[in-house]
Amino acid sequence: MADLFDRDGAAPPDDGPRPLADRLRPAHLSEVIGQDHLLGPDGPLGAMLANRALSSVIFWGPPGVGKTTIARLLAAETDLAFVQISAIFTGVPDLRKVFEAARLRRQGGQGTLLFVDEIHRFNKAQQDGFLPHMEDGTIVLVGATTENPSFELNAAVLSRAQVLVLHRLDAAALEALLARAEALLGVSLPLEPGARAALIEMADGDGRALLNLIEQVASWTPEAPLDAKALGQRLSQRAAQYDKSGDGHYNLISALHKSVRGSDPDAALYWLARMLTAGEDPRYLMRRITRMSVEDIGLADPQAQRLCLDAWQTYERLGSPEGELAIAQAVVYLALAPKSNAAYVAYKAAMKQAKSSGSAPPPKHILNAPTALMKDQGYGADYAYDHEAEDGFSGQNYFPDDMARPRYYAPVERGFERELAKRLAYFAKLRAKRQS
Repeated sequence: MADLFDRDGAAPPDDGPRPLADRLRPAHLSEVIGQDHLLGPDGPLGAMLANRALSSVIFWGPPGVGKTTIARLLAAETDLAFVQISAIFTGVPDLRKVFEAARLRRQGGQGTLLFVDEIHRFNKAQQDGFLPHMEDGTIVLVGATTENPSFELNAAVLSRAQVLVLHRLDAAALEALLARAEALLGVSLPLEPGARAALIEMADGDGRALLNLIEQVASWTPEAPLDAKALGQRLSQRAAQYDKSGDGHYNLISALHKSVRGSDPDAALYWLARMLTAGEDPRYLMRRITRMSVEDIGLADPQAQRLCLDAWQTYERLGSPEGELAIAQAVVYLALAPKSNAAYVAYKAAMKQAKSSGSAPPPKHILNAPTALMKDQGYGADYAYDHEAEDGFSGQNYFPDDMARPRYYAPVERGFERELAKRLAYFAKLRAKRQS
């Protein structure tokens, strides 16, 4: 497979029109915007370049933040041949050609930086195919992915490559990119300050998306600079970056859950709104919100779970968008409810001991004895019927005979669990009295 870029990292000559994003592509690493934490003198890439020792890396970050550009410039800075492939369009035969070409190039005295876009789309066997060529120095691998490498890449690949996180571009970085584009085009965009800020907001941290928007706006010739409303009428809002099965999904539901647990209704509503506007299934949200009610509120407010189930049913009857208000109300209620995970902790502790205690039988005095043989074996003997005992409490042991009595449930001093703590202490005192 032929190199897609020349040795110096420049794109091959093309007589056709070039998009603004291509024309504005940085020629040197110093021109890259927004990734100073990697490229600065104290950053990992800055240190590698200073020592002229580039190792394999995985770039993890959202689209349009410079992954491809940085990879190409790294090759130019270290005199490596730059070869770019995409995991979407590359099969095993293509990889063999790439590795063979890199081997021949190495015999000629030049190394190869192999940039693999969407590397997470390669399966395990394909990813393993990179290992020997990384180990013997045939290639320096630079992989790019928008997905969490911990979940998508083999451990063997991760052990041989440093994962570097690229950040979405903030407003200042996008403004600098906009100014650079205006200088290249030789024009100022026909936008009022508010519209200029709105344009940057539309890009949603994606530099490539911003340049595409700039290219559209630069072709307009309005009689007067446009305000934000007029800009919005001409340009549609870019869809939020969100994948229902990817990192965005799990990051946002984690943010919602932790905001509820942290008793912050405003933050919880924000993350709920972010997920709903991105197209998340409200039923999935209600399932997770109901889980929050039993995990983080529990018996501190037993009504919380019932309210979530009612909100779920309300959504099913009303549908969207009216039913989403019921979801929002449930989120606010949970955020402001007293918090306790005591029942959750108790359940996990009981499960752990149940798995480790084997098949220890219940004590015979609490077993039913429907046959004479079972009575002869002592089943049901000396069982104390609690309703006949003083205070309706016998205080008998209900754990296996050889098990020390554990304590799983420790209610907190919040909400309804304060009352449950009193009851627990009352029965513990009676139990000690009866068993003595």
